[in-house]
Amino acid sequence: MLWIKSFHIIFMVTWFAGLFYLPRLFVYHATSDDQVSNERFKIMERKLFAIATIGGILTIIFGFILLQGYAWEAYSSQMWLHAKLGLVAILVVYHIYCAKLVKDFKLDRNQKSHVFYRWFNEFPVILLIVIIILVVVRPG
Repeated sequence: MLWIKSFHIIFMVTWFAGLFYLPRLFVYHATSDDQVSNERFKIMERKLFAIATIGGILTIIFGFILLQGYAWEAYSSQMWLHAKLGLVAILVVYHIYCAKLVKDFKLDRNQKSHVFYRWFNEFPVILLIVIIILVVVRPG
């Protein structure tokens, strides 16, 4: 199980790295006004989103394997786990919304300012902090 846990953590780091940097690209893209920069950002966003998506999918797969390996029944009454899984579900929604934003930029339909993206960039940081605390401290 330690190999599975290691891969879960590795891909979680990959996923979060993508979710930390992608909105930062949105900040820069929202402020760019020349075609060369816009096209460059589109390529960077598409590739980074693909890497983050792979990381997210593998994080979830290895997470489910861990849940089965540690016997779901043993943890099913643990409220910290339910909270963590709920936050991961929210993170998946955030990831899907990032896909919409990548598409909006690709089609030159972005309507949001760089200020929005600066705030948007903070959301996965908050989720990461809370998820790590839940997993390590296991409150309740």
